[in-house]
Amino acid sequence: MESRRNNFIWLVMSLLVVTGSVMAQEEEKVYLPESSQYKDPTTKVWVNTYGKIRIGKRLFWDAQTHFRFQETEETPFIGQIGQIYNRHAIGYIYSKKVNFSLGGVVRINFNTDEDSEDRNVVPEWRIWHQYQFAQPLYTAMIYHRIRIEHRWTQSFVENSDYIYRNRWRYMFRAKVPLNSHKLKPKTFYVSPEAELIMQSGKEVVGSAMEDLRLTTTFGYIATPRLTFAAGLMYSQGQDLVNAGYFKQTWTMRFHMYYSPDFRRVKKKLPSIHLDD
Repeated sequence: MESRRNNFIWLVMSLLVVTGSVMAQEEEKVYLPESSQYKDPTTKVWVNTYGKIRIGKRLFWDAQTHFRFQETEETPFIGQIGQIYNRHAIGYIYSKKVNFSLGGVVRINFNTDEDSEDRNVVPEWRIWHQYQFAQPLYTAMIYHRIRIEHRWTQSFVENSDYIYRNRWRYMFRAKVPLNSHKLKPKTFYVSPEAELIMQSGKEVVGSAMEDLRLTTTFGYIATPRLTFAAGLMYSQGQDLVNAGYFKQTWTMRFHMYYSPDFRRVKKKLPSIHLDD
């Protein structure tokens, strides 16, 4: 009798474990839509600074700070602060047209969901390395940029775990002078740009295309060390949770490029093509 009771208890416990496992698997299922679904576009405004500070014959400090705003229901278009980037690296000048960079990123993410009860701010950490190549084409300059990022991200849910992903980025960019035959001070230019950002990692299931960015920028070269630019970017990419849904964004971007060089004149190399 005792043996039968023990067997019955063991059977009930086994069924509970199996049922719980099946329910957990059901909760993890993500059902793709019958066709790709595009979410309504959101609007953003980015204010960015890019510094290329020479610190040696072949070395420079790549110092970038970005302030990114995202629309909310109460404040359309510009909205509220969404992210603050601090991206820094040490760069190496291989030649006038080739340079490399290696560094880290601290991104502060702000919760822009007005109905959310989760945390308002979480940090994000990245290691990045970049390979940039420039080539002249008639009066224009063409840039090819390969950037690889290793990122650790966390949701706004309290005590949520960090997830690790890799980003694989390729950007093609042109700078075409408008009122001159070369890119020099007092010159206006137009800069079309396309960048494809892919991602990989255990959490990436089907949503490999994180972002496709198409941008047109107009700029003004004020001095050899200072340039201002502004443009409009359209982007779309797959949602990380469900690859059948695509996010869309329209972004106004404002840039300032500065490149101080505090070395003595005799130690300076000829000008190089470092523009990001």
